[in-house]
This record gives sequence, C-alpha cells and structure tokens, in this order.
Amino acid sequence: MTKSIMNPKVDFYFSKANTWQEEIEQLRTIVLDCGLNEELKWGVPCYTLEKSNIVLIHVFKEYCALLFFKGVLLKDPKNILIQQTENVQTARQIRFTGVKDIVKMKATLKAYIKEAIEIEKAGLKVALKKPTEFKMAEEFQKKLNENSALKKAFYALTPGRQRAYLLHFSAPKQSKTREARVDKSMKQILKGKGLNEE
Repeated sequence: MTKSIMNPKVDFYFSKANTWQEEIEQLRTIVLDCGLNEELKWGVPCYTLEKSNIVLIHVFKEYCALLFFKGVLLKDPKNILIQQTENVQTARQIRFTGVKDIVKMKATLKAYIKEAIEIEKAGLKVALKKPTEFKMAEEFQKKLNENSALKKAFYALTPGRQRAYLLHFSAPKQSKTREARVDKSMKQILKGKGLNEE
C-alpha cells in the first residue's frame, strides 16, 4: 500500500480544530497510510479512490469520527461501526474520544479502510430503500391528492430528492409544523429542485 501525500488545501481543517486536534491528526496519518487521495469535500477531509468517496474525518462536540461511505457493507468483526441516525442507510462511523483509542486501534482501522477500498474496487453497491418505503406525512399526502401538478413534480424528482423531502416532512411531531414545511417546500418541488437546492 502506497502512502499518500497530504493535500495542502486540507491542512487548515487540522490546524483550525479547537478540540480533537491531536485525534484527527492521528486519523489523518492512518488514512493517508492506506494510499487514498486526500480531498476537501463538504468542508472536511475526504479520502477517495479514483474519485469515489471511501472515508472522511469529521468532528462533533462529543467525539471525532471516521465515516465510511459504504460502511453498511463492511463486515465489522469488532462491532465498532455506528449508524448515525435511523435514516442513514449506507454510511457508518467509528467514533473516538481520545487519541489513545485511535493509536490502540490503528491496525483495526487500517483493516477497515482496506476492506472499504476492496468494496469500492469490486463495484459493490448498497441497495437503498425506495422512497415508497419511507413514511409519508399525512399533510403532504393531502397536498399531493389535492394538487396534481405537485404530485407529478414530486414523482418526477430523483429518488434521493424524494427521500429528503419525505424525511423532512415527517420529522416534526406537530401537524402544524409538518404542514408549514410542506407549504414552504411546494414551490421548490414544482421547480423540480431538491430540498436545499438553489
């Protein structure tokens, strides 16, 4: 395995960190040792193989983490992969709260990264849930039933965009909030755009 070169465009992420700096620098060293390309995506260090995302490093208040894009396909013999939320279908994290944990797990982390690389090389894909398998908020169903143009526009969206809207609409506990979200998003859907697209 060839060691990769640090990308100067990514350096700022490691130097600006107020917390977890030592931990993420250690993670960077481990990942770079696995021969992946270091890039900056979504404002965080992302490691790729022939333009395919393999793993990224990110920080949270309580922990820092390695996120495997196709983590659900990893065997996970150490049972250390975590699904961030119930709606995350493919990605899985390994979380850390201290540099000692990372150093102790170095061989394991490299093995997981190597497996993730092999999964990508093999062209394995994750079978995603279809939008119809997600819960549809009553408030949105009502609008679709009343407005055929909205219904047509929604079902013309890509499955990923449909999923994002369905999750966004069904998340609030109060009907009033769900309805407000639907009303606010109708123009966007009619334009054929995703939830956060300009």
